Amino acid sequence: MVEKSALSDDEVLAADLLRGHTDTIVLGILRRTDSYGFEIFKWIRDSTGGRHEIKEATLYASYRRLARDGLIESYWGDETQGGRRKYYRITDAGRAVYLRNVAAWTVTRDLIDTLLDLADRADNRSGGQPA
Repeated sequence: MVEKSALSDDEVLAADLLRGHTDTIVLGILRRTDSYGFEIFKWIRDSTGGRHEIKEATLYASYRRLARDGLIESYWGDETQGGRRKYYRITDAGRAVYLRNVAAWTVTRDLIDTLLDLADRADNRSGGQPA
């Protein structure tokens, strides 16, 4: 992972915002297919072009929490492709939580977009003069 001090302020803020959504990110990946821990790590890194990584320790804490809450299940894969790997799959409860979290994120994002756009709308109403 890139050291926090090497990141710009914008990148640090984005990482802080994403951190609270680790479980939902994992559930979203597992909606597509069963996967093992390091593969999920690589998928996150690669799908963001390396701009975001979630530490493996953070991911494994997420897997334990999601399993404890019944949102994912784990099983051991076969050893035909190297070492034995623990795979994770999403449960029906996990799918429901994923959909609920995405809906909550959409409402939150729309609200933030609206609030951030208030200054532009105020300028337009006052003919470009600050309100």
